[in-house]
Amino acid sequence: MKAIELINQLVTKNMLTRVPEELVITKVTQDTREIESGSMFICIAGAVYNGHELAEEAVEKGAAVIIASEEINVSVPVVYVSDTVKAMAILANHFYQSPSQELHMIGVTGTNGKTTVTHLLDQIFRDHQERTGVIGTMYRRIGDDVFEAKNTTPDSITLQKTLREMKEADVTTCSMEVSSHALVQGRVWGTDFDVAVFTNLSQDHLEYHHTMEEYGHAKELLFSQLGNTYRGDQPKYAILNTDDPVGRSYQNKTAALVYSYGIVQPADFRATHLKITNQGTSFTLLFKNEAYPVKMQLVGKFNVLNALAAFAAAYASGLPLPSVIASMEKIKGVRGRFEVVQGEQDFAIIVDYAHTPDGLLNVLNAVNEIKSGKVYCIVGCGGDRDRTKRPIMADVAFTHADHVIFTSDNPRTEDPQMILNEMVANLEANTYQMIPDRRTAIQAAVDQATTDDIILIAGKGHEDYQIIGHEKHHFDDVEEAKKAVKLKNKEI
Repeated sequence: MKAIELINQLVTKNMLTRVPEELVITKVTQDTREIESGSMFICIAGAVYNGHELAEEAVEKGAAVIIASEEINVSVPVVYVSDTVKAMAILANHFYQSPSQELHMIGVTGTNGKTTVTHLLDQIFRDHQERTGVIGTMYRRIGDDVFEAKNTTPDSITLQKTLREMKEADVTTCSMEVSSHALVQGRVWGTDFDVAVFTNLSQDHLEYHHTMEEYGHAKELLFSQLGNTYRGDQPKYAILNTDDPVGRSYQNKTAALVYSYGIVQPADFRATHLKITNQGTSFTLLFKNEAYPVKMQLVGKFNVLNALAAFAAAYASGLPLPSVIASMEKIKGVRGRFEVVQGEQDFAIIVDYAHTPDGLLNVLNAVNEIKSGKVYCIVGCGGDRDRTKRPIMADVAFTHADHVIFTSDNPRTEDPQMILNEMVANLEANTYQMIPDRRTAIQAAVDQATTDDIILIAGKGHEDYQIIGHEKHHFDDVEEAKKAVKLKNKEI
């Protein structure tokens, strides 16, 4: 694509030198490691590196044009803009030719449930003969091809490139998680969502957003940016959880058509007569004065809300509700989300990603609804993250489990013992176990559990690593639980 065509998309301040009319740009990037001859390099001032300081290196590697907001001195044309982050989103969208406008885009935001809802939707659309894509915490998937995800929601260049690759692979529907960080940082600017889903809001990421009000405003951006026109051929829909007061407030923050869902509050999609067992969950779905029986393999009230969100989003996307329900009833679950560990033990082991107070409470409530013995909870808190939630997490575990073992999650650069000390600061001594080594903690719970007990290993879910310092070490809760069971059986 010609450089001048890209530059004409921007509101520019001035240029260091004139950009040749025939100059062709081969790549748009903010990463010097990705530069090739003919690249356009965008200087982003990040938390660790300031791209302006790397401009000269970019030129040496082949960058033909630099986009900057701070004065730099290099030998190639420099285009100055007031905001390089917004410029990056605009350039990425144009370079990859607005791919989101050629796909059916569903964005899911909220503290908990994003991964589950996107995967439920993905399976529903697959069952309806759609070729699908997924972007989220676990991976980026294009059809059946899976790629590593560095962030829940990628930067704007990676996102637009991925969406273009989806279109070229004949994907028709993309379900993606949209994080609060991504919304605040403009990573989804230029992405044309057709359906936006809100799951819930509870305490998390306050090390970044500082207050719950600020956190709520971040999530709100997905809905306020959903569009301000009413086109019969391309309607926009907001899917909102009315059991959450924040979800109710978003109804007045979006111009889009709204479908609500809930269990307690009146809603368009409402679940009644819930029956939860260790084999699954059944309920009655009420929609437009019709009652639909639903019997799904997912367990727990929180998964009923996830299912309702998926029902509403799929229906808004044009799928018939009866066949959507039929798809839901076949889904076994999502890796690391209330995942039952299969092994040779006479007690249950469940691995879940719950890493927020509300998420942990939801999962423990689900466990308590199906228990017939004691409930063991293994839980920790991540380092270099919201410290205020640590004692709250500990209190939730202590209140809703029969026995709690506090252990390391991803300590990162913090001392694991100090994290645990902050967690248990308000608890009475000798009423819990504290085992910093996660492997040892899992083994301890397995050794103590007896027939019909349930062990919940919370916090990491699908993650197959533990971050200690700045390094990732292989660690998989499911693998470790299976090893612990084998060791216990061997000793017996």
